[in-house]
Amino acid sequence: MSEQTDGMGTEESVTNRPSLVSSSLKIFFGVTVAMLRTLRVLFLIAVVIGALLAAAYVLKQDEKVTRQFEGKRWSLPARVFARPLELYEGKTLYARDLEKELHLLRYHKTANPSTTGQYSKKGNRFLIHTRGFQFAEDLEPERLIRLTLGKNGQVTSLKNANSNAPLALMRLEPILIGNFYPSHNEDRILVRLNEVPPLLTEGLIAVEDKNYYNHFGINPTSIVRAIIANVKEGKKVQGGSTLTQQLVKNYFLTNEQSYKRKANEATMAMLLELHYSKDELLEAYMNEIYLGQNGQRAIHGFGLASQFYFGVPLRELNASQIALLIGIAKGASFYNPRRYPNRAKQRRDLVLNVMAREGVMSEEEAEQAKQQPLGVSSFQPSAKNPFPAYLELVKAQLRRDYQEEDLHNEGLIIFTAMDPIIQLQAEKVVRSRVRKLERANRIRKGKLNAAMVISNVQDGEVLAIVGGTDARYEGYNRALVARRQIGSVVKPAVYLAAIDRTDKFTLATRVSDSPVVVRVGREYWKPRNYDHRDMGGILVVKALVLSRNTPTVRIGIQTGLDNVIQMMYDLGVHSDIPPYPSILLGTSELAPVEVQQMFQTLAAEGTYTPLRAIRSVMDAYGKDLKRYPLNVKQVASAESVYQVTYAMNQITRNGTAKYLSTVLPKWKNSAGKTGTTNDKRDSWYAGFTGQHVMTVWVGRDDNKPTNLTGGTGALRVWADMMRILPTRPFRPKKPKGIRWIKIDKESGLLYNSACGTPISLPFDVKKIPKRKRHCAPAPVVRPAPDESSTVPPRSVPPADRPVWQGLGQ
Repeated sequence: MSEQTDGMGTEESVTNRPSLVSSSLKIFFGVTVAMLRTLRVLFLIAVVIGALLAAAYVLKQDEKVTRQFEGKRWSLPARVFARPLELYEGKTLYARDLEKELHLLRYHKTANPSTTGQYSKKGNRFLIHTRGFQFAEDLEPERLIRLTLGKNGQVTSLKNANSNAPLALMRLEPILIGNFYPSHNEDRILVRLNEVPPLLTEGLIAVEDKNYYNHFGINPTSIVRAIIANVKEGKKVQGGSTLTQQLVKNYFLTNEQSYKRKANEATMAMLLELHYSKDELLEAYMNEIYLGQNGQRAIHGFGLASQFYFGVPLRELNASQIALLIGIAKGASFYNPRRYPNRAKQRRDLVLNVMAREGVMSEEEAEQAKQQPLGVSSFQPSAKNPFPAYLELVKAQLRRDYQEEDLHNEGLIIFTAMDPIIQLQAEKVVRSRVRKLERANRIRKGKLNAAMVISNVQDGEVLAIVGGTDARYEGYNRALVARRQIGSVVKPAVYLAAIDRTDKFTLATRVSDSPVVVRVGREYWKPRNYDHRDMGGILVVKALVLSRNTPTVRIGIQTGLDNVIQMMYDLGVHSDIPPYPSILLGTSELAPVEVQQMFQTLAAEGTYTPLRAIRSVMDAYGKDLKRYPLNVKQVASAESVYQVTYAMNQITRNGTAKYLSTVLPKWKNSAGKTGTTNDKRDSWYAGFTGQHVMTVWVGRDDNKPTNLTGGTGALRVWADMMRILPTRPFRPKKPKGIRWIKIDKESGLLYNSACGTPISLPFDVKKIPKRKRHCAPAPVVRPAPDESSTVPPRSVPPADRPVWQGLGQ
């Protein structure tokens, strides 16, 4: 039984084995399928998550690309231009000045001007191919003009050279005189694609990305080719970036070498291609590419690079110069043509070969271009603004209307009144004459300095500013900020207040030249004449012409300090003027530009016009933003000003400025006033012709004596400048209320033909003398020994303020 039983058990066991294997396999395959299903789900989840992350990444990059590229793409510097040179028949213009202007504009002299930016000259005849310029909505077209100058320095003929038709008026483009740069010091001149020479566009694509118009932002074939070449050489010898990728790298990314940056670059390149046209991207590339360094200023874009390397606009470049710019794009520092001309030439020639191979130009044209020199200007534009003193005035006026950020980022285009020819001449005159004064007065070289301001009589436009002998120094601008005592330069304001604001004085009023004592609180002020002499009783006109101190004090006290101070304010002074009697002799401390404003108002017949440097402002796209109209205000009667300026004209003939009559042509009549301060620390001269107002200060920054009076210092600088300045003579128009009357030279009464000496003086018709001189000796007016004048207690100087003696001429 046991055997049977055992046999049955064994058979049953054998019979059940396939069933167990089958079950195990089922379980195994079930688990595997489940795992595969799980892995599939996990994979799908991972794919979805990856896709979501990729989508988020792409969306983030897309938002970054469109936000930055749709908005303001670049922070653009504000560009400041001088006045455009206006040309018309009858304009005063010398051949040397016109040629200087063309030189500053980087026009090239040639026998036959065939393109813009060229000119020829034969004697006083010019043939000029102008560039044209966009003045807001007013376009000055490019054209070929023929201009003839007469021997007397006037335009005698102005015609269109192609049609021979006369031109009533035209303008040369204005000279760029400075920039206000963004904080990161990037600089560029934006160009549109249609303004770029076709040879530059086609050459750039042939050299950098010949399939540019066929790819979608990246070029896989180029990438693979570059990888193979780099692996073979064991280092990077070839790049596979498209122009779009280069734009992304320059505009959005850094130069970091990593796979992450390359991934960002490729993604953003494709996104740019998705949103923008090929031409838009190419234009952006041409404005973004880094092409050099000028000090701390980075040169970006082909528009500025053309000016930086060749001094001309893009459209005036030849094939050799275009190829050089394309070559520099590969590495601006490595191929810098000024530092490495041989290396730059090799790169240029390689570019020309590629351009010929790709059919952009013929082999013959390429060979001819290779024979050309690099053509880089030997003059590298300064990284600093060339006219810092003038630009400081521009910036000060702009701050009234624009925020500081706007001046450095919005690409404002600012048109000023600066005349570059006058500016350069003024700088040269100041530098030269100051050095002569140092030698003549044994002052150590560099210790004496000066400032000059020149404006236009008619509209108050500032034509030139010199802030010191070193005109390129961007620092202490003496013309705008050096507050120095003005001395007798104040006297025309004193005399104008006396004649205009009271009925006590005319030019013929007799006033004492004897010593005067002014009580100031508990003290006494005893001003003296410069020469310590007493001329007795003299006329007001003589007191001003000879710059006498004691008559001026008498006139000022009787007029009232309040009237004198208000007159100074009305004439244009903005600084605080304390009511001390000493201001009558010029102890007020003013900057040269404030003195200039006073004399500007006198030159304009009592019409106050704020000095201005800016004419108009445009945005980066040529839209007119703001104009600066002429604002005028009559602050003194034309009759009163006429009388005072007559006396100021006599100063240049017979008074403290008679030096002018010996060195200037007779037709250059002018009016002005010298000024000297205590111990000859400050030398001033301010004056005007019929066209120009000019103020000059000479002194030392350490305020030590110079041994110079107004007549021996500043007047010499003024005369040197006026000698070469084309101007109109001082011929003021006689107001209706003025009559010229003969009066007696000594008494100031109406002239009696039976005795005395006559002189003719202008009078307001309401103040003409009524008495005639008797032939008996005229009484001598002298003050009593104890004569004194007083001023209100509020005018008492503080204890630490010196009691001033008389200031000089």
